[in-house]
Amino acid sequence: MGKNKKTFVLIEVALAAIVGIVAFLMILESRDDEFKISVIIRDSDDNRWSAFKYGLQMAAEDEGAELFVVGTDEVLTAEESMNLLRDESAHGADAVIMQPVPGQDPREVLGEFGNKLPILFVEYVVDEKGNASGIPAVGVDDYAMGAALAEELLRDYEKDLEGKRLGFLSQTTDARAVFERIKGFKDALEGKGAKNVWTVSGSFIGTGVEFLAMQPEVDIVIAFDDDSLTMAGECAAANNLRGAAVYGIGNSTEAVYYLDTAVVECLLIPDEFSVGYQSMAKSIERLRRNFWEIDGGRIPHTIVRRETLFSEENEGLFFVISQK
Repeated sequence: MGKNKKTFVLIEVALAAIVGIVAFLMILESRDDEFKISVIIRDSDDNRWSAFKYGLQMAAEDEGAELFVVGTDEVLTAEESMNLLRDESAHGADAVIMQPVPGQDPREVLGEFGNKLPILFVEYVVDEKGNASGIPAVGVDDYAMGAALAEELLRDYEKDLEGKRLGFLSQTTDARAVFERIKGFKDALEGKGAKNVWTVSGSFIGTGVEFLAMQPEVDIVIAFDDDSLTMAGECAAANNLRGAAVYGIGNSTEAVYYLDTAVVECLLIPDEFSVGYQSMAKSIERLRRNFWEIDGGRIPHTIVRRETLFSEENEGLFFVISQK
């Protein structure tokens, strides 16, 4: 083969490669507006998800993706969660954002789907970098929130809780997020003299206030999630906590209402809007770039008191909470 012919062949091969790359990039670009991201969260219509879903929606609009939140009940088992995941995969979801439920190991979920369906978890943060063994996750720093709640309590009691009786309230003790919050709270109060008299968990639909009122008398009730905080607020407003102070973590309009009416002493609000926005943005990035870069940072929280409730810096926070 002559030199000119070799050169011609090389040029043809190079041009073909360039055309192939351009065509591939055009296909990727043409799919940008067609990505369907499904979201599986427990009790998806509950008000506590308002800010989270608003963040998802804003990111979906910014990125040109289709958002679909799967309708779920308050109780969602690991088996039901997996069946929903399989359904969304079968119905054309390009990626799924999901909340692990008690008894579910995210590693097993990823093991079943492998590279077939990108999955990102929310509310699963176990190490100081915000991820566990390379598991793709976006979530608030639950341990830090529990510790921060304890610090607020210590500040109010001048770091002396000797003889104070505490009641712990949570929707479940099996969820990783609640476990981390309670652990952070207990670690921060170690050696401060407080006594945990009771720990109650469950939804107690329709009977929560009455059931809580039946518990032994305590000085302070600590609520570790939004449902528990609103239930404690309702019970305290009815004077069924016998004067116990209420501290807790929440992110609904009901939680803010109980703080505003002085039923709750201190409220920690996780930035669920950012959790939703980053979850959607990272899922789309994974689809476009075919890799997953795990963000080591954690989503922050805000400490709110009644006197700072309507401060300028909290305006944006309450705006996203109020979205439906």
